[in-house]
Amino acid sequence: MTETLLGPALDPTGKHGAKRRATPTTATAGALPAAIPAQRAGSDIAGAPSGGPVSTGRVEIAICNWRDLSHPEGGGSELYVEQVARGLAALGNTVTVLCAKVSGVPRDEVRDGVRYRRRGGRFTVYLHAAVALLTRRVRPDVVVDVQNGLPWLSRLVSRRPVVVLMHHVHREQWPIAVGPTAARVGWWVERAFAPRLYRHCGYVAVSESTRTELAGLGVSAQRVALAHNGTPNVPDGALPRSATPRVIVLGRLVPHKRVEIVIDAVARLQDRFPELVVDVVGRGWWLDRLVEHAHRAGVADRVVFHGFVSDQRKADLLAQAWVNAVPSTKEGWALSVVEAATQRTPSIAYAGAGGLDESIVHGVTGLLVHGEQEDFAAVLGDTLGDEELRRRLGDAGASRAAGFTWQRTTARWVELLDRVVADSR
Repeated sequence: MTETLLGPALDPTGKHGAKRRATPTTATAGALPAAIPAQRAGSDIAGAPSGGPVSTGRVEIAICNWRDLSHPEGGGSELYVEQVARGLAALGNTVTVLCAKVSGVPRDEVRDGVRYRRRGGRFTVYLHAAVALLTRRVRPDVVVDVQNGLPWLSRLVSRRPVVVLMHHVHREQWPIAVGPTAARVGWWVERAFAPRLYRHCGYVAVSESTRTELAGLGVSAQRVALAHNGTPNVPDGALPRSATPRVIVLGRLVPHKRVEIVIDAVARLQDRFPELVVDVVGRGWWLDRLVEHAHRAGVADRVVFHGFVSDQRKADLLAQAWVNAVPSTKEGWALSVVEAATQRTPSIAYAGAGGLDESIVHGVTGLLVHGEQEDFAAVLGDTLGDEELRRRLGDAGASRAAGFTWQRTTARWVELLDRVVADSR
């Protein structure tokens, strides 16, 4: 079977639809040069290029990211950054992550070869990072500006080349996360201000859907390279598949994850599946609202909130589950899909929810729902009632998940950064 960067090829049909400093750059030096074409599905970058400054460990890299994994609200974006940073540091590069401070966590820490510089809170972290770059307390050869809705303004405070990392565009999340006025301002910043400010910079997207969304904001596809997520290193589940139906929801507990949809689905399906249980794994500020919702729906005894769990416990819960439910408004990729796939647990999500259209191959590794809450509940019920379907989807998902590795993701970043730094000289 042919392997592509997206993993093993599958039939998409199915039932359900030593450091050396780079020279200062000009104002346009952050752009990915024409020599870096937008990555095509099927291109093979399994091996890192040799001889470039990044691949030979001679570059300082600053990564501006809202949080890191020590933060209680750290999630998929933070895992992606940590994995790439570790890979770049392992080659000998100096990698600094500029992120928000966390209570009880050191302001400065080196972990797995990566320096973490934690300053500021939810919004002041942007100011602290800008000051660090402007005053050259951090002196990178290249800056990675991770835009989770808001830009870091690195183009204004650093003369070094800048590469923008986008997991997804936040059009749908702004009204959920903040009030209507702030949402309008935030969306204007993301759709108009940031693309203009970074118009000479290269972008990296984690999915083709994100690249398409960026094109809608005026960022041409030629400026956007793809570097997909790897498969998280999930240990083998020590527990067998549950004898009774269990659904798992894995991720941060925030409004746009829409865990309520799964809770309501349990209420709809409880007569059909009297022993149905939902395991909600993760933490977040929306937890109390979800607990209240489960009580109002009359299924509090069927919904187990586990909070943050160890990797082994997570693997056990994924291995026990019959289905992984991902009802999010949007995901850049959804690491939980491939995490579940490593345990041969299929996923169900909404179609058109960003990268979920790619992390799930509809009808082959999981199911994508077109419709409303009742449609999600109906597909979930049909899947719980069809053991052969679950087995087929789970087996195909496990095969595909094996094709995503962090080594391949890091190799892609090495290729991109090598060329960006070389072009800035």
